[in-house]
Amino acid sequence: MRRALIVGIDDYPGAPLAGCVNDAHAIEALLARNQNGSVNFESKLLTSEQGTIDRAVLLGEIERLFADEADVALLYFAGHGTENDLGGYLVTVDAGRYNEGVSLSDVLTLANNSRAHEVVIILDSCHSGHLGQVPAIDNQRASLREGVSILTASRSTQTATEEAGSGVFTSLVCAALDGGAADVLGKVTVAAVYAYVDESLGAWQQRPLFKSHVSQLLPLRLAEPQVQIEILRRLPEWFPDPEQDFRLDPSYEPEAGEEHANPEHEEIFGCLQKCARAHLIVPVDQPHMYHAAINSTACRLTPLGRFYWKLANDGRL
Repeated sequence: MRRALIVGIDDYPGAPLAGCVNDAHAIEALLARNQNGSVNFESKLLTSEQGTIDRAVLLGEIERLFADEADVALLYFAGHGTENDLGGYLVTVDAGRYNEGVSLSDVLTLANNSRAHEVVIILDSCHSGHLGQVPAIDNQRASLREGVSILTASRSTQTATEEAGSGVFTSLVCAALDGGAADVLGKVTVAAVYAYVDESLGAWQQRPLFKSHVSQLLPLRLAEPQVQIEILRRLPEWFPDPEQDFRLDPSYEPEAGEEHANPEHEEIFGCLQKCARAHLIVPVDQPHMYHAAINSTACRLTPLGRFYWKLANDGRL
């Protein structure tokens, strides 16, 4: 069971935002189903267009998210964030002095006490980097229990910006979930999302933070794989030794002419070309796989290709 609470607040009295509700809808649409249409997260969408989201409402929904068992429990929040001497806060519409909203220390405590096996928290709000920092009191609560991952739009001292009706951070997270951060098998993990966002933002922009204490990285979403798993499982068939080259000749290239036609070789070459496009295989002493076949050289596994070769050889694919 994979459960997600998706929160977006625009309607702040005196300081409205323009993109948080849009961001919540975008995230919910991506998490609800994998790219192939299969069911992914069962999400609850909580936005200011539906009704007033005050502190009691938001805290109650976060408590419910983390209360019951689940394979993964994910919290996404887009809205104002603030800080004081005691730490950071998710700002709600009833915020006031000494009552800024839901404290990030409370969110972390609920996450650490959650019965969900894996917890993922994604925050697109100012000062969100406070989550997981050592607070002024009760330092023990700053630690993450195993299975908790946090991805924030900015450091504790930074703001999070909007552009064109969407948060800059969330736009990048959506692009990552939509396949931009997928590995060869199409898996998009929270660590990969962070790497994608981190590399997309410049040195003078808001800087995302990633904090995690996990023994395994579960995919947040499955995108289209670069190479089908059936092909990856055949790598040890073509390369009995991962350091060994695979010899090629014109019979592998369909455009080499009828005198070289060999359907079996052409099928293998098509699979090898897919692996080459995913940077698992490179031609030897030639610019492209086509030339390696035409000129009867070879191809070999890259370091990444040897990684997937080992997974296939060990029966882990």
